[in-house]
Amino acid sequence: MPRRERRAQLLESALEVFVAQGYHAAAMDDIADRAGVSKPVLYQHFPGKLDLYLALLDASCDQIIDGCREALASTQDNKQRVAATMDAFFEYVAGDTGAFRLVFESDLTNEPAVREQVERVTSECATMIAHVIHDDTGLPDTASRLLAVSLVGMAQVSARFWLSEAGGITKADAAALVAGLAWRGIRGYPLTDEH
Repeated sequence: MPRRERRAQLLESALEVFVAQGYHAAAMDDIADRAGVSKPVLYQHFPGKLDLYLALLDASCDQIIDGCREALASTQDNKQRVAATMDAFFEYVAGDTGAFRLVFESDLTNEPAVREQVERVTSECATMIAHVIHDDTGLPDTASRLLAVSLVGMAQVSARFWLSEAGGITKADAAALVAGLAWRGIRGYPLTDEH
């Protein structure tokens, strides 16, 4: 199998194991078995379990950041931007791979490289959202950033809650409910001389 395809196969198998077992309980033996390869083959691609986890985490973080970027760029209508951004978070959490667990529920956040990646999601998404808030409201950068971080937190916490506990509410309805709440709050910050 070509190196690139083998690497993709190993990452897919590792994702399944890490999502099911968490970092600490997962073993390289389990990942090699799931991929149908020997441990030496796995180690040819990844020097250790942390390297493998960080590769997965990086890709997972990029996925949600890219989804947020696409949502913000999808329209100039801010109400629709809020809805699209909330939908991006709900879509990500609802993904059938469970990759969101690496980002939002990691059991390895005491590891600086992992914590840095996890914080990158909030930071990069909030930075993009803060620019929109600042441009549209005239609020200072620090205030715009605080509101943006609040919106990102609302999106990811509510999406995770919906997935685990809000039975009977469809993904679309849940995202629309949270987007409605966010929009009713954020639209209250118009561009005025008082702010």
